[in-house]
Amino acid sequence: MENIIVFCETRNGELCDVSLELVTKARLLAEELGCKVDAIVIGKEVSSLSKTLFEYGINRVFCADDERLSEYLTLPYTRIVTSVVAEQHPQIFLAGATNVGRDLAPRVAAELQCGLTADCTELRIGECEDTAGVKHENILLQIRPNFVGNQLTTIVSTSSRPQMATMREGVVSKQRVDNPVAGEIITINTQSLLTEEDFAVSILKREVEARKSNLKGAKVVVAGGYGVGSRENFELLYRLAELLHGEVGSTRAAVDAGYCDHSTMIGQTGVTVRPKLYIAVGISGQVQHTVGMEKSGTIISINRDPEAPINKIADYVIVGDARECVTHLIDQLSK
Repeated sequence: MENIIVFCETRNGELCDVSLELVTKARLLAEELGCKVDAIVIGKEVSSLSKTLFEYGINRVFCADDERLSEYLTLPYTRIVTSVVAEQHPQIFLAGATNVGRDLAPRVAAELQCGLTADCTELRIGECEDTAGVKHENILLQIRPNFVGNQLTTIVSTSSRPQMATMREGVVSKQRVDNPVAGEIITINTQSLLTEEDFAVSILKREVEARKSNLKGAKVVVAGGYGVGSRENFELLYRLAELLHGEVGSTRAAVDAGYCDHSTMIGQTGVTVRPKLYIAVGISGQVQHTVGMEKSGTIISINRDPEAPINKIADYVIVGDARECVTHLIDQLSK
């Protein structure tokens, strides 16, 4: 049967977390469809990564191992992925909603003349009825915030294959299978597939800025919104997070107001987190933000508005002034 193919991104010779999350999600989708999951891995000395993918239930790994592909390059990566997908005819193709995925996936979709839904926050198998009244079963429901940003939209591809989507990092927890698969490695002959024109662009130097925080891996996140009121008040959130051994997050409104750095932003245009404890301070709870944190273990909302949307998904709600409540928490925890 037509399988699901996942493009697995690598960094510094290791599989990226988003790829292992995608493989986990693809495996769940494949169980519903009665098919298997394949992966595409491209880079330098990446063949050994197949063992890890077999531990995540991958059936076949299409491996393009080439020294020239140690860093992501648009043209050769697009040609390799397009070639594999066109030959294998998968029913679903997935990639991470990363800088690489956002560059690669639309080019592959254009080459194959099929649809693409970017930045999905959920993927499900379901059914739908198109505008002609035709019912489609076992179709990929691709869910993401709409462009207005205040509600979720479900998108389907009824007339083209593969069904293509990129998915945000942190939405799914990566999980190995109980028994690793005795998978197959299929080597891609890059020497015959790629041409000199594919390497028209070369990377002369790569500089990576050190990560300022580890929001994605934090077990506790203290997040502030516009309701925090000022950059000075945000310093209290950092103190609270320090006492809880956590990280500080924010909403777009707080970033735009200059209260905090862009790297702390959680939500549709930021990162997705799944901490055990999420404390939302002065956050209204619009869908642009909640899509990035709604799967947290325990959610505490501190807000002076008892009707704030964030309170509907919170496990505990504290109605009060953000500065007063956080100051009180800091005092109690300091003791």
